[in-house]
Amino acid sequence: MTQKKFFKNVSRVTRTFRIEAGPFRAQGAPAVLVALSGVFVAAAIARAIITSSDRLPETLREARALAQSMRRDAPRLQP
Repeated sequence: MTQKKFFKNVSRVTRTFRIEAGPFRAQGAPAVLVALSGVFVAAAIARAIITSSDRLPETLREARALAQSMRRDAPRLQP
C-alpha cells in the first residue's frame, strides 16, 4: 500500500465518521478527536478506580448516605 493510498483511505474514513449523542453532534475529524478523548478518559477513570480500590467501599457508603440525606422523603430535624 502506498502512502498516497493510505492517506486517501484515512481521509475517507474521517469524512464519514459521525457521532450523535442527544443534542451533541460531531462529524469528520472533530468526531474522531471526541472518540479518542473518550477512550482516554475511560482509561484514566479505570486506572483511578484500580489504584484506589481499597478505599472504594468507604467512598460508596458515604455517597449512598449523602444521596439518602438529599432525598425529599428523608427525615428532617424540626427547629
